[in-house]
Amino acid sequence: MKMSVEVDVLLQEAKESIEAAQNYRSELQQRLHGLNQARKQIRGSSGQARETLRKHFAELQAAATRLLAERLANLLTEVDTIEADSIKPLDDCQSLIEHGVGQADELLREGEAALRCGLGEKEDKLGSFTKKAMHIQLDSLPEVPALVDVPCVSAQFDDSLLSLLRDRVARHGAVSSHPPVQIEELQERPGSILVRWCKVDEDFAAADYRLQYRRSGSGGSQYEDAYIGRESEFLVLHLDPHTDYLFRVCARGEGRTEWSPWSIPQTGYTTLAPHEWRSGTEGYILSSRKNIALRNDSSQSRCPVLYSKAPTYFCGQTLTFKISAAGQMDRRDSLGVCIDSESEEESLQRDQAVCISTNGAVFVNGKEMTNQLPAVTVGSAVTFDMEVVSLFPISNNNTSEGGNFKLRVTIGSGNREVVFDWLVDQPVDCLFFGCSFVHSGWKVLVF
Repeated sequence: MKMSVEVDVLLQEAKESIEAAQNYRSELQQRLHGLNQARKQIRGSSGQARETLRKHFAELQAAATRLLAERLANLLTEVDTIEADSIKPLDDCQSLIEHGVGQADELLREGEAALRCGLGEKEDKLGSFTKKAMHIQLDSLPEVPALVDVPCVSAQFDDSLLSLLRDRVARHGAVSSHPPVQIEELQERPGSILVRWCKVDEDFAAADYRLQYRRSGSGGSQYEDAYIGRESEFLVLHLDPHTDYLFRVCARGEGRTEWSPWSIPQTGYTTLAPHEWRSGTEGYILSSRKNIALRNDSSQSRCPVLYSKAPTYFCGQTLTFKISAAGQMDRRDSLGVCIDSESEEESLQRDQAVCISTNGAVFVNGKEMTNQLPAVTVGSAVTFDMEVVSLFPISNNNTSEGGNFKLRVTIGSGNREVVFDWLVDQPVDCLFFGCSFVHSGWKVLVF
C-alpha cells in the first residue's frame, strides 16, 4: 500500500514535470520565433536601406553628371559664339587684303609688260597702266587689329565649388537604427480605430506627424494618408469590421521639409459595427455610409427624432457628433442617447434620454440642468461618454423586480464638459443615439 502511494506521488510529480517541460519548451519556441522575427526585421530593413541608398545616390550621381554635362555644353557654346563673332571681322579683313594683293599682282604684271613693249605701243599701255594705278589707290591700306584688341578666350572656375560640394555630400543622408516615432496604441471604435503614437527619440523635435493606413494582406493596396498635423492621436473612420489594417506613422522635424523614416507597421482591426442613422425617417437625407444625416426642408411642420439604426453605443466608448453644417437654432433641437427608439416625440428632451440642445442646454430625462454648454455651431464636436456606476437594489438576480441603474454621463462640447449621474429603470449595455432639428440645414456626422 505504501509503495502504491509512493508510486502515485512519483507519477504525479512526473506528470507535473512533463507539463512544466512542455510549457517551458513552448515558451522557448515562442522566444525563438520572436528572435527570428527580430532577425528578419533587422536583415530586411538593412537590405531595404542599402537598396534605398544605392538607388538615391545613383539617381543623384546621374543628375549631377547631367547637370555638369549641361553646364559644360553651355560654356562650350559660349566659347564657340565668342570665337565665331571674333573670327568673322578677321576673315573679312583677310578677304579685303587678299583682294588687294591680287590687284597689285595684276598691276605689276601690266606695268612690267608696258615697260617691255615696243615704242609704238608703249604710250598707250603706259597711259592705261597709270590710270589703273590711280584707280586702285596704292596708298590705301586696311587696318589690322593689334593682338591686344582681339579676344584671347580663357576659362575660369570657382575653386570653392568642390569644397562646398564635399561639405554638403559629407552631410547628405543619414542612417538610423530606429524611427523617431512609433505607434503606441490601436483602440477599436465602431467602424473605426483610434491610433495613438509617441516619440521614442527625445532629441527629435517634431513639427508635424503623418499617419497612413492600408488593408492588410492586399497585394495591390497602397498606403494612403489619414492625418497630417501636430496631434499625437487620430480616429481613422470608415473601416470595415473584422478586417485587418496596417498603420504607420512618421514625423517632420522643426524647420525641415523631409519626413522621417516610417515607424514599424502595426496591425489593428475593429469588431464593432459602425454607427449608422436609421433610413426612411421623414425630414432627413443620409449619406451612402449612413453616418451623415442632413435635415432637409421636406418637413417643416413636424419632424420626428432621427434615431440610430441599432443600439450600437456601448458604455465605456466615446460617441461623437460632428456638426459640418448648421441651420437656424431652436431650443427644441437635440443630440443625445436614449434607451429606446420607439418614441414618437419630436425631441430627445424626454424621459429615458439624455441630450444637449443646439443652444447648449443639457436635458436629463426631459428636465433641463442648470449647467449649460457652449452653443452648437459649424465645426462643433459634441461627445458623450458613459460608464456604469452602480446597480441597486436587485432581488433574486431579477432586475425587473425593482431598483435603478445608474450611469455616469460626461457630455463635452467646445472646451467644456458636464458630468452627472443618469438613473434608468433597467440595466442596459447598449443604447440608441438620435438627433432632432426644428429647422433645415443641419448636417451631422456620427462616429
